Amino acid sequence: MEENKKKKSIGFNIIKSDPTDGHGGYGVGSLSLDNVSPVIVDVEDGDAIVDIGAMHARSQVEKGIKFTRNREDSEGGKPYWLVWVTIDRKEAGPYYAGVTACEMVVNREKRRGYKLLPEHVNRMDKSIKRHIIVDHMDEKSKTILKNFLKSHDEGMWERSENKLKQDLTI
Repeated sequence: MEENKKKKSIGFNIIKSDPTDGHGGYGVGSLSLDNVSPVIVDVEDGDAIVDIGAMHARSQVEKGIKFTRNREDSEGGKPYWLVWVTIDRKEAGPYYAGVTACEMVVNREKRRGYKLLPEHVNRMDKSIKRHIIVDHMDEKSKTILKNFLKSHDEGMWERSENKLKQDLTI
């Protein structure tokens, strides 16, 4: 058990084949969460990790924290970004199709945090629908995310839409 806690990144979700492929019945046109991964950007530490627990607000960062919509509750806390990354495939190969960022602040001492849950849900939905929403991130966070995505898979970065590359370029 202790070994699992030391792992920093478990990688992105694997792209699965379409379960509705061919039959055209129930579920056709519905969105799948199979290709979405939550990436936590730690602004102060300057790193990013995939934390699948964030799919249900149970990431390592969020555990033991009571979140509110009031920034003052988590004053003095540590800034994070939860970034929803959707991977899709085109003829040339897989690419980062949807990338959307949501702000979080966590004050471990007070066990309080700030996040807007509706924003987190809506941004996950936007990512699944292949939107790029990262231009509101601070410069340091953009650099961290860009470096993380490039180092995870340079080819996926290169095949991604220009909007992602432009919005993450300082």
